[in-house]
Amino acid sequence: MCSTSSRETSVTFHTHVLPNGLHVIGEVSPSARSMSLGFFVRTGSRDEKPEVSGVSHFLEHMVFKGTGRRTALEVNMDFDRIGANYNAFTSEENTVFYASVLPEYLPQAVDILSDILRPSLRGEDFNMEKKVIIEEIGMYEDQPMWSAYDHAKKAFFADHPLGNSVLGTPASITALTRDQMQGYFDKRYVAANVTVSAAGNFSFPHLVKLLEKSCGHWNTGRAPRQGIREAPPRTSFQVIHKDKVTQEHVFVISPGPGADAPLRHAADTLAMVLGDETGSRLYWALVDPGLAESADVGYHDYEGTGSFFTSFTSEPEQTQKNLAIIQGIFRQVQKDGISESELSQAKSKILSRVVRSSERPMGRMQAIGMSWTYLGKYRSVDDELKAFDAVDLKKITQVLERYPFDLLAILALGPLKKLRAPHSNGRK
Repeated sequence: MCSTSSRETSVTFHTHVLPNGLHVIGEVSPSARSMSLGFFVRTGSRDEKPEVSGVSHFLEHMVFKGTGRRTALEVNMDFDRIGANYNAFTSEENTVFYASVLPEYLPQAVDILSDILRPSLRGEDFNMEKKVIIEEIGMYEDQPMWSAYDHAKKAFFADHPLGNSVLGTPASITALTRDQMQGYFDKRYVAANVTVSAAGNFSFPHLVKLLEKSCGHWNTGRAPRQGIREAPPRTSFQVIHKDKVTQEHVFVISPGPGADAPLRHAADTLAMVLGDETGSRLYWALVDPGLAESADVGYHDYEGTGSFFTSFTSEPEQTQKNLAIIQGIFRQVQKDGISESELSQAKSKILSRVVRSSERPMGRMQAIGMSWTYLGKYRSVDDELKAFDAVDLKKITQVLERYPFDLLAILALGPLKKLRAPHSNGRK
C-alpha cells in the first residue's frame, strides 16, 4: 500500500492492489462531510463484437437485478436505507457503478456495490430486461439530437471500435442470449480489469479491508483491449430525412488527441474557445443572433484517439447558411489561431469548472478514477489546474497543426431531404 500527499495538505492519496489484481485508489479529505465510492470496469461498447452489440449497457442494467444474496427490490431498499445517491453508466470504454454516502455507511456501500457486481443474471430477469432495453433504444431514437450523434459517430469512426453503438440495435439485443452475456461478463469483469475509486471522508486502510473481504475472491485474469489506435480521418456527408422532426440537427466531427496525449488540455481549451455554450465563437455567430437554437464544440478523448464534436440545432431553412458560417469560423481559426483574450477567458472557465467539481467527493471520485483508468496515475486538483494554466497560444497552434478543423464527417438529421456539401477548407 502506498500513499502520497497532495499540495492540499489535508488531502492524501493512497493506492493498493489486492492479490487478485483489483486496483484500489482513494483521495482522503477529512474536511469532507460525505464520501463517494465507484467501481470502474474497463469495458464498454468498443470491446464488443458485432454479435454482442449493446451487451455492456445491457449488463449494466442486469447488475441491479439481483444477486445470490439480494433481489432487485432488496438492492434498491438497501441503498435507500443508507440514504445513498447511487447509479451507473456505460460509455464506449467504461462501465461505472457508484454511490455517495455519509462516511459511517462505507461498509454498507462496499457490501452492496461489490455484491451487485457479481449478479445472478437470472434468465427470467434477462428476458424481461431485454424488453426494457429495446424500448430504451426506441426512446433514444426518437430524440433527434441523440440519434444524430449516434449516426455521426458511426460515420466518423466507421470500422474503428469506437464506432460501435453503446445501446446496440433492436436486432442485436433481440438475438443476444443470456449465455453470451455471461461469457462477456466472465471475460471483462475480472478483478484486474476493475478499479475501485473513493474520495471524501473515509479511512483508506478500512476501505481496503472491506474490499479484501468482499472482492478478494473475485477471479483474476487479463482483459486486454483490442484496436487501441488512432482513428483515421474519414470524409463523409450524410443527410437523414425525418419528416416528423421539426428542426435540423447537425454534427460535424474531426480528429483530436487521445486521452493520454500531451495536447489534450490544449484541445479542451480550444474547444471552449470555439464552442462553449456562452461567450464562444459559435455562440456569438449562431446562437446570439438567433440563427441556431444551440451550437457547441466539445472535445472527446478516448484511449488511443480523440475527436472534436461540433453540433448545432436550427430551423431547416437556416441549416445551409449555418454550415457555411461554421466552415468560415474553422477556416479563420486554422489561419489565424485564437487571441490572448480568448485563451484567457477559456482558461478561466475551465479552471472554475475543475475547482467547483473538485469540491464534491463525487467529482473527485470520478476524476481520479478516470485518470487512473486512462493514465495509470493520480492527478490532484493542482495537477489539473497547472496543466490547463500552462496552455498557451503555441500549444493551441500545435493542436491546429496536428488536428486541423476540416469538415470531415458531417451528418444532418431532420426534415431536410438534401443539403449541399460544404466546400473543403483547403486540405488535400
